[in-house]
Amino acid sequence: QVQLVESGGGLVQAGGSLRLSCATSGRTFSSYARGWFRQAPGKEREFVAYISWSGGSTYYADSVKGRFTISRDNAKNMVYLQMNSLKPEDTAVYYCAAGVGGSNVKSYGYWGQGTQVTVSS
Repeated sequence: QVQLVESGGGLVQAGGSLRLSCATSGRTFSSYARGWFRQAPGKEREFVAYISWSGGSTYYADSVKGRFTISRDNAKNMVYLQMNSLKPEDTAVYYCAAGVGGSNVKSYGYWGQGTQVTVSS
């Protein structure tokens, strides 16, 4: 059974930081690209960040560029999202995904259950 499990979400004040983690179990995904997406209430799931299988290439949504950093540790099957200078508009459920990569939701075949991030003003 393949599982992606996110952790690290919570409640933080605007301007604060959080670090999300995504653990993979059941199968090695070092050859897959990884992505982080988020979904706010009443909105569609949107791309946040992407990292290639090697970690050598990253890509961010304009809304988080310069504030968020994606990284991965293939030896531990872990992916991280460091979020700094958080804003109330960053409030959403954040999802970890594994797949072929890019910013399209359909490019990822494996998803975690999500972790809630709430940023208060």
